Amino acid sequence: MADDLTTYEENTWCPGCGNFGIFNAFKNAVKRLEMEDGISRQNILITAGIGCHAKIFDYLDLSGFYSLHGREIATAQGMKLANPQATIVAFAGDGDAFGEGIEHLIFAAKRNADMTVIIHDNGVYGLTTGQFTPTSPEGFKGPSTPFGSPEEPINPLKLMLVTGATFVARGFSGRLKELTDVFVQAMKHKGFSFVDVLQPCVSFNDTYKLYNSKVELLSQPAANVDEAMRLTEQTEKLPIGVFYQAEAPVYHENLLGNWNPTVQRATRQQRLQSIKSLLEKA
Repeated sequence: MADDLTTYEENTWCPGCGNFGIFNAFKNAVKRLEMEDGISRQNILITAGIGCHAKIFDYLDLSGFYSLHGREIATAQGMKLANPQATIVAFAGDGDAFGEGIEHLIFAAKRNADMTVIIHDNGVYGLTTGQFTPTSPEGFKGPSTPFGSPEEPINPLKLMLVTGATFVARGFSGRLKELTDVFVQAMKHKGFSFVDVLQPCVSFNDTYKLYNSKVELLSQPAANVDEAMRLTEQTEKLPIGVFYQAEAPVYHENLLGNWNPTVQRATRQQRLQSIKSLLEKA
């Protein structure tokens, strides 16, 4: 549905794709943040990797920077360091984040970089027609694993808890209200916010029936990391909501203090004078 957060670009997601739920929930979250918390959309910057998930960058009428496969989190960290006052959101696919870009994801969580990472987790490389990813279930059959994947999937939430993320949550693209709530909380959190969104791919990994039967809303976050870990291991039911939240120093403040490079940068004349002084000393 067209609105003031939707661009003129033609939407090429498959009809019924779980990405639509993420798209609409995120737009709802941006509007709520503006109305309830005074966080202007002009101050929200986005980035994305490569894959079906990344088309959201084309469809959202927000400023940002398109990144490379697996590099959106590194890009987001650079954006935050350049302008600490901005609210930064990185969209990533499961293959994108846990395959090509897992090192960036781990270090951003370890540093408590002040940003939100939203994972479009469909357990498949949808744009390249259905290869398995790090979150595909064991036995998953696709072009690269015609006899079934022999690998067990990683647990994204557990990985982030072990790494030190200060906000860890899961959502389901079929539960729009709950997903909007999680996005709002994640973007308001000061520190590294991680949201793993269960997102069916209707073309290559249609999990709507599975998720609709298993998804269950958490009443509140876990009291500690150990309790949150146990929640991530549940398989009979799939809890959604905020698993864990804590306060900790954030990376850009540890590195820059109160300095904002965008606002407090030297003038051209000051930079030229600095260069001249260095040359005179050489």
